[in-house]
Amino acid sequence: MDIFIAPFSNNQFMVNALLAGVLVAITCAIAGTFVILRGMAFIGDALAHGVLPGIALAFLLGYPGMLGAAAGAVCMIGGVTLITQRSRLSSDTAIGLLFIGMLSLGVVIVSRSSSFSGDLTAILFGEILGVGTESIWLQLGAAALIGILAFVCSRPFLLLSFDPEQAQVAGFSVRLYHNIMLFMIAATIIVSFQTVGTLLVFGLLIAPAGAGALLARRIRSMMAWAVIFGAVSVYAGLLLSYHFRLAAGASIILVATIIFFIVFIFANMRGCRPPALNGGRHG
Repeated sequence: MDIFIAPFSNNQFMVNALLAGVLVAITCAIAGTFVILRGMAFIGDALAHGVLPGIALAFLLGYPGMLGAAAGAVCMIGGVTLITQRSRLSSDTAIGLLFIGMLSLGVVIVSRSSSFSGDLTAILFGEILGVGTESIWLQLGAAALIGILAFVCSRPFLLLSFDPEQAQVAGFSVRLYHNIMLFMIAATIIVSFQTVGTLLVFGLLIAPAGAGALLARRIRSMMAWAVIFGAVSVYAGLLLSYHFRLAAGASIILVATIIFFIVFIFANMRGCRPPALNGGRHG
């Protein structure tokens, strides 16, 4: 049993990494559930990469990276909204254009600094093994905020995920709650990038929630499965990184992806169609 416990018994940095990682997994599970249900994986990916120029510019100017990430997310969401409202282009086209544009801008900004390689690695892949107490409290606050937001907006979010027209009939503004959902996804990415990085936070948004969707019949069950799969991925990924000297963040996402495919194979071996999700209150 030492192989499973010893890495965390005498290493405070591993304990901090586990706590922060599990909190990231919880936050991503909540937001990722709606990313999967609404088919918003593309914009989630675009946001995860689109914050890069904001973070890079903030670091170069001496400002907190989170402030730059927030600015990048605002530019991304605002740009998509502007293009779709003022042109005949689809939202996918707008997202694709801004995605590649923001990513390219980030690379250009990074290329202007000869001493940016260390910061770039932290931005892309996070520093989960260097997480401090302050970051854990920040991630805890973010998890609580995202959880409260999802609970308060649960009904319009459910209607929006399954039948936007019914949401409108029920008196909910589709545009307003769509923007709130975007804010929830963006906030998850902005806070979590410091722990697992912009390239890897998308994995925790998609893989655990996707695996949960293969098993659950209700949204709360899907979210619960996503939390479990995410937490297991963090724990197992950290163990692998400790014992085999692997990159911690990448190990976590690799485990999450493997779990998804294990669940996928199991669901298909049952010989039945994937369960249809619904918005019931009980899971």
